[in-house]
Amino acid sequence: MQRAVASSCKRVVGRRLASKDIKHGIEAREAMLHGVEKLTKAVVVTLGPKGRNVIIQQPYGAPKITKDGVTVAKAIEFSDAFENLGAQLVRQVANTTNDLAGDGTTTSTLLSCAVFKEGYKAVATGSNPMDLKRGMDLAVKKILESLSQQSKHITTREEIAQVATISANGDVEIGQLISSAMERVGKEGVITVADGKTLETELDVVEGMSFERGFISPFFVTNTKTQKVEFEDAYVLVCQQKISSINTILPALNFIAQNNKPLLIVADDIEGEALTTMIYNKINGKIKVAAVKAPGFGDNKTNTLQDIAVFTGATMLSEDAGTMIHEAKDFSEPMLGMAKKVTISKDSTILLSGGGAAEAIQERCDLLKELIDAETSDYSREKLQERLAKLGGGVAVIRTGGASEVEVSEKKDRITDALNATRAAVAEGIVAGGGSALLHASKSLSSLLEDPAIIQDQKVGIRLMMSALRLPLRTIAENAGVEGAVVVEKVLAGDEGFGYDAQNDTYGDMFKAGIVDPTKVVRCCIVDAASVASLLTTTEAAICDSKSDAPAGGAMGGMGGMGGMGGMGGMGGMM
Repeated sequence: MQRAVASSCKRVVGRRLASKDIKHGIEAREAMLHGVEKLTKAVVVTLGPKGRNVIIQQPYGAPKITKDGVTVAKAIEFSDAFENLGAQLVRQVANTTNDLAGDGTTTSTLLSCAVFKEGYKAVATGSNPMDLKRGMDLAVKKILESLSQQSKHITTREEIAQVATISANGDVEIGQLISSAMERVGKEGVITVADGKTLETELDVVEGMSFERGFISPFFVTNTKTQKVEFEDAYVLVCQQKISSINTILPALNFIAQNNKPLLIVADDIEGEALTTMIYNKINGKIKVAAVKAPGFGDNKTNTLQDIAVFTGATMLSEDAGTMIHEAKDFSEPMLGMAKKVTISKDSTILLSGGGAAEAIQERCDLLKELIDAETSDYSREKLQERLAKLGGGVAVIRTGGASEVEVSEKKDRITDALNATRAAVAEGIVAGGGSALLHASKSLSSLLEDPAIIQDQKVGIRLMMSALRLPLRTIAENAGVEGAVVVEKVLAGDEGFGYDAQNDTYGDMFKAGIVDPTKVVRCCIVDAASVASLLTTTEAAICDSKSDAPAGGAMGGMGGMGGMGGMGGMGGMM
């Protein structure tokens, strides 16, 4: 027993924990600032309509070329652990802005760097970091009020196209595609971005309700050329259970035979005599019928079946609800739903113009919106959004075209950014673009500087926010090859909405020129950037793993000398 205890004690003593390096005060902040500045320099070259590309080495495959700020930020790691600390925090700002607003990652990175840099200088010259942070918080609150006053709601297709075009770095084609997609599937509709197979970027829209399940048997095909089932004015039977008995569907089959109408059956599965009877009567031309398995799995399958029932106006047959058909007297016509047009391929089904009551569909949509707001899981939220889109309008797919994989990837990043920006603009409205909204918002901070109740160090925090708000416009101008400081002064002299068009090198009303940013994107940029930058400014110690820590097995490298034993080959002569 004593030997076992002694042995375990030796193991504990022998296990060496990784040692740490600690930097304090100005030394820690300076090291992190170096990392932040290096990352920001790589990211901000992409800002504005005349921003440049960044090429990134990939662990496998061809290098990636992008103008997306968050993609550049994610690719950056530094060998110096303290520089990497600062870079990771600013990368987190870009990721947060991207998650909340879907765009504006370059601006948030630039603002984070600017605020932290000015805060670092202020603390180094004797300002209290906590009062600096309080001043920054006061400034952010005032800036958000100004942005809210500047914001305008968008309603027309042209305004939506303008937002998308600006976010796609001035690509009018992308702006028009997103505008068309949103117009056709509605603001609640699902719009996805996929790789195309041609040189052109195309828009595919599936209107009505669609789901990823095809016909159970090819014998149901009505159009042999396209290998699809095509029905007009079809009845729809929705069943939660597996159908194997002919008694479950026989009353419905007799009903459609008398009325000479086609029937679509959507059920958990259809097999046995039920499937055989349907195929036999279909082949002999007695009835028009097709069967499809229910989409999804588990609870999602049941919920999707209920959506189909609401969309078509059918009653979902279920043992739990007591609505299953066991004999002819259990069946009635209201159990069947209707669809104006049904198209079924081997792997998908599309229902157009369902017969469900508009009130019932709207009620179902409202329920799904509430569930989406309450959902915490990203996967579950995505599934709920898909269901809402299918009930509310349809699904649009933008297929990205290009001459090479690298070009397709770069364009896909811009389309995704533009799509997110457009959704944000529809949600909260738009402000003047090109960095002018933030610049004009900085004017509102003058009233805080004149407030005698605010102490001097807090006013330093407010001034450094004013200084940082000039940088987005200045950087856009410098990326366009003009003097940024001159542009900033000219725009500051104008009214709200007045700004600089970097694409055409002109000044004017940003709203009339179609240069706008979503209010939500600009709001998230300033909130996220100020939050992380103020925390970096108030940091007094930084702790990282020590570089001097070599792996325990490192000393074994000396064993390489054993290679000299190759001379033992001469021992063969002893035989």
